[in-house]
Amino acid sequence: MTIQLLKTQDIFGPSARYHLARAELGKGRPRHLHGHDFHELLWVQNGVVRHHLPDGREDLTEGALVFAGPLHRHGLEGRAEATLVVSLSLHPEVIADIGRRHPDVSGQFFWSDAPTPIRAHLDSRQLADLNHAALRLERAQARSALELETFLLPLLARLLDEVRALPPDLPLWLAQACAAVQDPAVFRDGAAGLVARTGKVHAHVSRTMRRLLNLSPSEYVNRLRMEFAARRLAGSTDPLPEIATDCGIPNMSHFHKLFRDHHGLTPAGYRRRFQRDLIQP
Repeated sequence: MTIQLLKTQDIFGPSARYHLARAELGKGRPRHLHGHDFHELLWVQNGVVRHHLPDGREDLTEGALVFAGPLHRHGLEGRAEATLVVSLSLHPEVIADIGRRHPDVSGQFFWSDAPTPIRAHLDSRQLADLNHAALRLERAQARSALELETFLLPLLARLLDEVRALPPDLPLWLAQACAAVQDPAVFRDGAAGLVARTGKVHAHVSRTMRRLLNLSPSEYVNRLRMEFAARRLAGSTDPLPEIATDCGIPNMSHFHKLFRDHHGLTPAGYRRRFQRDLIQP
């Protein structure tokens, strides 16, 4: 497949530091792969995208993120009706500047030396937040570095939290499921909610998670539930039964046991230490 190269001077105006475009993909196989001397953040807003790479292809579902750099070559093909993608082209000077100021991004996303684009996945709530932020970016009169960083840095911070918690050799299907199960609407369903997002049988998911994360699906989901409960206890006055139900654990004795196992305190003790005693010691 031939390669088409896009140049910075052909995409960006004299003072522009980004360019945002939306496109509905046709179902035809791309005639060529493309590359560019700038960076591109691409996400699937709706449908399924067949992502063509020099060494193969993969299907990207709604919420998939692609971080493509100057060394990468790829092509896109729609695999469902009304497949919609958003493409954000980023000026290389902005990416270089962020890398200098924020060492946390070293080796990650646009700052990775991986031979193919880095992929990530957002759950439905995170995707809605990203699309909302993109609207502001799209409407900004000045295509400035400030506008771009206001959009990009919160996204990177959120993704870095997830990257730090997951090993780099995690298969894409499991990484996407682990991202999806961060959503309370998913983890309320317990391990079944996580497994359903993988498209694999439970036994295979369990073996893979045990090998790579040293956790079963239930243990992984319960850890997320207890982290969610801790944030609610410290940051709200919501009744404990409501928090437990929102975690997907309406059985209060089971909720108390899980919480104490994870945090070493009862829910009431945790709230007292990290809310009331912190503000009014």
